[in-house]
Amino acid sequence: MSNATLLDKGMKCLSNELGLVDAEKFIFLLLSQPFDYTNWRKNNLFSDMSVDEISDAADKYCMQAHKS
Repeated sequence: MSNATLLDKGMKCLSNELGLVDAEKFIFLLLSQPFDYTNWRKNNLFSDMSVDEISDAADKYCMQAHKS
């Protein structure tokens, strides 16, 4: 996927989920604060879920996304 396509899809995801104003606020917060995404991901993202739970949630999400 090209950088332009990735940026376009990412912004659409953020806008669809958060709304345009909060999507832009989110981007501003990321850019204006020291933030180590890799460290955050390792310590926070899905930290309370097992691999099987993450996989099940991803499967469920994909099934729902393909229905729409």
